[in-house]
Amino acid sequence: MALADITGSEIIKAIEECDRLGRERFLGTYGFKRARRYLLSHSGRLYDSKAIVGVAHGYLLAQRPLEAKAFSGGTDRAVALLRRLGFAVADGPGAEWEAYEDLLSRIHKLKVNRASGRPLLYQPITLLWAIGRARRGDERLLSWNATVEAVRSLLEQHGMRRERPRPDYPVAALYHAGLWALHDHSDPVPTAHGDSTLRRWFADHHPRGGLVEPTYDLLRRSGEARVAVIDTLLSTYFDGLDYGPLLHDVGLYDDEIADDLAADDAEPLPPVVMAAQYDRLCRIVEHREGENRDRRTPDTSYNPFRSGTARRAVLLRSKGVCENPNCTGQPADVTSKGAPILEVDHIMDLACGGRDHPSQMIALCPNCHAIKTRGRSREELRAVLFEVAQERHTHWTMFEDD
Repeated sequence: MALADITGSEIIKAIEECDRLGRERFLGTYGFKRARRYLLSHSGRLYDSKAIVGVAHGYLLAQRPLEAKAFSGGTDRAVALLRRLGFAVADGPGAEWEAYEDLLSRIHKLKVNRASGRPLLYQPITLLWAIGRARRGDERLLSWNATVEAVRSLLEQHGMRRERPRPDYPVAALYHAGLWALHDHSDPVPTAHGDSTLRRWFADHHPRGGLVEPTYDLLRRSGEARVAVIDTLLSTYFDGLDYGPLLHDVGLYDDEIADDLAADDAEPLPPVVMAAQYDRLCRIVEHREGENRDRRTPDTSYNPFRSGTARRAVLLRSKGVCENPNCTGQPADVTSKGAPILEVDHIMDLACGGRDHPSQMIALCPNCHAIKTRGRSREELRAVLFEVAQERHTHWTMFEDD
């Protein structure tokens, strides 16, 4: 392997191959994943930098494309090479994305007990409760008595695999997984095993506890991180279970679940970051749609978690502007949160076969929404909007730069 031998000519050939095959086929052919952070910008389009470099190596004389595991895609290897050759590399989501990638990894690695081969829900239920608290802005640390009361009630109501109502076990397990903070104690926190020792420790110390501060702040601030973590918990631990009532009870089952916390000093996101967020939100929606694939009769009913995630993606894609190309005037005013006055709607109703998916949803100002819903020309408008949504969805999932 000699990355230093790659020239601009091989990079261009790899880019041209990506254009011929299309992004997904290109990545799948060579075993690369979508770029998490660094994207190569060329001729107004964005490409996965590590994949381009790996495939470019195969265009060297007597060489083969590199496998993803064979080299680093970061600033010290692939990115450094591209920049040295004069290519522009966009710096994508950065530290926040890395923070919740680490959080997702920790969730995947949770050590949970199992019953009849299925994971018990102590830790997932406790985490969902804490995420709901973070979203509302509740105090991060809560007294032990209040924690016991809340988590015990949730385990009693939603322990769908016969979990006992014992909050000490999940709290101790999450503490040792690096996801939970415990204050006001002097002795080491015991591991989440056994029974009497664990119960006695919490009874003696009554620690205040809650999510560790960086995790709390991330889930409070970032709607994208919030829905990604919830989706991971649902996919990993709630397969085949009706999670709706639990999400409702912890405050995570509504159309605004994926919205960011409003910030007056927030700077506009670069196009590459917005496109990456849109793509990840769409994948979460598709995970939730996948729940219905094995059912004889697909469930097209309203799912606030899925719909809220899709809604956020559409608003991101709209950049605050009505997506009707023939809009005659969007209100200049904004909402009390400072957001554009837009309404996200399904182009075709769910009951009529529409999808809770950004490719079939549209952001409209109140006037255009009224025409689409009640206007004499609504059928003609719906046909236009469906085409617009499809085109914009394809554009954004290709990471094209404006």
